[in-house]
Amino acid sequence: MVTLYSSPSTGAVAFFYSNTSIRFYNYHNNLTLSPRKLGSHNISLQINQTPFCNAVHIRDGSVAAPPSKNENETPLKKLKDGILSVTPPMEKQKDTFDFGGNKDKSTVSITVVGASGDLAKKKIFPALFALYYESCLPEHFTIFGYARSKMTDDELRNMVSKTLTCRIDKRENCGEKMEQFLKRCFYHSGQYDSQENFAELDKKLKEHEDGRFSNRLFYLSIPPNIFINAVRCASLSASSAHGWTRVIVEKPFGRDSESSAALTGALKQYLKEDQIFRIDHYLGKELVENLSVLRFSNLIFEPLWSRQYIRNVQFIFSEDFGTEGRGGYFDHYGIIRDIMQNHLLQILALFAMETPVSLDAEDIRNEKVKVLRSMRPLQLDDVVVGQYKSHTKGGVPYPGYTDDKTVPKDSLTPTFAAAALFIDNARWDGVPFLMKAGKALHTRSAEIRVQFRHVPGNLYNKNFGSDLDQATNELVIRVQPDEAIYLKINNKVPGLGMRLDRSNLNLLYSARYSREIPDAYERLLLDAIEGERRLFIRSDELDAAWSLFTPVLKELEHKKIVPESYPYGSRGPIGAHYLAARYKVRWGDLA
Repeated sequence: MVTLYSSPSTGAVAFFYSNTSIRFYNYHNNLTLSPRKLGSHNISLQINQTPFCNAVHIRDGSVAAPPSKNENETPLKKLKDGILSVTPPMEKQKDTFDFGGNKDKSTVSITVVGASGDLAKKKIFPALFALYYESCLPEHFTIFGYARSKMTDDELRNMVSKTLTCRIDKRENCGEKMEQFLKRCFYHSGQYDSQENFAELDKKLKEHEDGRFSNRLFYLSIPPNIFINAVRCASLSASSAHGWTRVIVEKPFGRDSESSAALTGALKQYLKEDQIFRIDHYLGKELVENLSVLRFSNLIFEPLWSRQYIRNVQFIFSEDFGTEGRGGYFDHYGIIRDIMQNHLLQILALFAMETPVSLDAEDIRNEKVKVLRSMRPLQLDDVVVGQYKSHTKGGVPYPGYTDDKTVPKDSLTPTFAAAALFIDNARWDGVPFLMKAGKALHTRSAEIRVQFRHVPGNLYNKNFGSDLDQATNELVIRVQPDEAIYLKINNKVPGLGMRLDRSNLNLLYSARYSREIPDAYERLLLDAIEGERRLFIRSDELDAAWSLFTPVLKELEHKKIVPESYPYGSRGPIGAHYLAARYKVRWGDLA
């Protein structure tokens, strides 16, 4: 017989067989227990607790409670048949951690703060419905929209219903599922800085929680200038009295090191670090999450993942549209802060990190921080900025950035940037990591390109002529659209002659897998509910990321660097090509 006991105040976890001793193991921050074979029982648990101290050794004598007849059906980790919970001494019972094992006593309340905004309508509510459709949400859950707009429950449901869709590969009972989901959605109108309004929300949440053990998740889909007010009011007036309270914070996390540190400091007045989930939705992309699987579970790649075999790495992000009336927000931040400092840099850290001790969130994030701290601060000479101008293509006129009525006519905000970064450690010394991001370009894409070194003394050099880049192997991870992984290799063209060409070994996800790929917000919302922090950004990660970009951002603004113009729908400014050429690199997406 296997027995389990855990305590939230100490974070201790114990496993034992009959007639054996119990060992309580203490770890710091998060403890993830991978599936382990214990007798005939497989156990998979994840426990997220605040730090605690020294290990304790206890002998037999604990009282085992009978197993609950209600199997936990939530995805918050299932306790399978045959696992019992130890009943601690009576005075300690209040510390017993609720895994949601009794489905009638546990509930999750999700509040979308800023529910009337585009992000909530287009991404958050559809992602929550998708999780419900896939039976990934707990049995008992409630969703509340909170915003300043006056709206009834039915008006919220009507607004949300317009953006809900069912899986392409799984459409049965779609209408019925939507109806059931919408019945779980409610609305409360209030100011973001009003503790009284949040106290009213708290009262409504309690009515729906109906005396169950309650956990609460707040998603801040609001402008960053009102983050703190909302967090203060939610923390003081609407936190869970017994379970966990977590807050998802959307980027931007400040404009530079100073403002980011101030935001983090203000958040930590009301929340602990393990309650803050800083979301970067690119980390939830299928191909980004697959990056570590590709590298660490395939022997052919890990030995090649270093300066010895890799010539350069490129992180490319492009959109084929401009600001189109939404330039007010963008003009305050620009493409470097909006895309490079977070999305692309986070992917770079995942790509370049050393092998973590485990797949535990803290082990992975520790390795990412090491990469960021090993990087050279970005220099102005290694940055090219651009701004798109009006252009007529196929008889259709496309406006320039400053033609947008929400953008100042004299704006110097970059809509394009390219940069060369370097990691000063033993694995990556001297390898250029090139980033490129822009709006109003010729295509929409996001990809990672790994260009390998030339084959020394290649016997077939004469078949490629003087352009050895044509013979370079390249691994391409296409994050979006048309998710794919392909490897460019040299191959002989069938025939009597010796003619070579480049061919792709191609894994196209749509052809290989019949399932629809979940949206990134689905994965990240589910992780936040389960307390999995692996894909969320820790405060020291954020500090390290800003320390790389803050000096060059301030220099660009102080010197009023004029961005190079490029036509709407083009491949970007010519300066990006000169930057790559300086390091003997050719942008892979231009081949």
